[in-house]
Amino acid sequence: MPDSLIRYRSDDEDSIRWRDFPLRPGDIVISTRSKSGTTWMQMICALLVLRTADLPAPLSVLSPWLDWLIEPAEQVYGRLAAQRHRRFIKTHTPLDGVPADPLVHYVVVARHPLDMAVSLHHQSGNLDRARLAELTGQTGPAEPGRRRLSIEEALVRWVDADPDPREQLDSLPGVLWHLRDAWARRDQPNVHLVHYDDLIADLAGQMRRLAELLGLDPPGPDLVEAATFDRMRSRADRLAPDPAGVLKDRQAFFRNGRSGQGSALLGAADRARYHARVAALAPSDLLTWLHRGR
Repeated sequence: MPDSLIRYRSDDEDSIRWRDFPLRPGDIVISTRSKSGTTWMQMICALLVLRTADLPAPLSVLSPWLDWLIEPAEQVYGRLAAQRHRRFIKTHTPLDGVPADPLVHYVVVARHPLDMAVSLHHQSGNLDRARLAELTGQTGPAEPGRRRLSIEEALVRWVDADPDPREQLDSLPGVLWHLRDAWARRDQPNVHLVHYDDLIADLAGQMRRLAELLGLDPPGPDLVEAATFDRMRSRADRLAPDPAGVLKDRQAFFRNGRSGQGSALLGAADRARYHARVAALAPSDLLTWLHRGR
């Protein structure tokens, strides 16, 4: 891995895998934070590239999470090397941890951080901790005996937490680290920022925009319909990112996809503290774009 790249590691991922992965001209790297539209963007890219709603394999096979330690690196590299279509690859690594190639496209999806945190809390409750511990070799009880925090309590704790963003990427500092880096690259012709709320408001328009940026044909109504949240939820067995069986309920992975829930769960004082925190973590123009007036 080039010295200029930052290495990101957790119990189940390691960005060092990008060091030995040979990129191809035209590759699409989908770089997002958890619960910020990763699977949605993978599906959109699959539809634009393959031109069919009947995918030839589960989405996680077509578009593997390259950094995920559960699957051996050589196996992931081999599957991607065998693909003859244009590749679209998932990562939760910020762009400063992925090799930059002017012939590769990088798509970063941003979501209001409070909405992302709400979805992350619900996702945490849908994980099979025993299975995850088995796969990652973790020791200790799979289900701690402490009381699970309410969504309101968890959200306040998430706003107040101040970990190293390179170690806890799904923290508030980690989210804004990821987006701040992408925002600084937004004028590069091969870096494309997409807002989650825009996908909700105008999916067809956003798919046409992305197709143009990627040099692909625009989608027909059938492909747009296949990318709707309800349609994806109805096909959760094929589309949920769960090749190792760590989800208790695949359909619950697609919970509701709405925006605005996070802000509504905080009181006025907690919302003010959130805005003070993010103002210290990201530039004002990024926050204006990210919050969309909410």
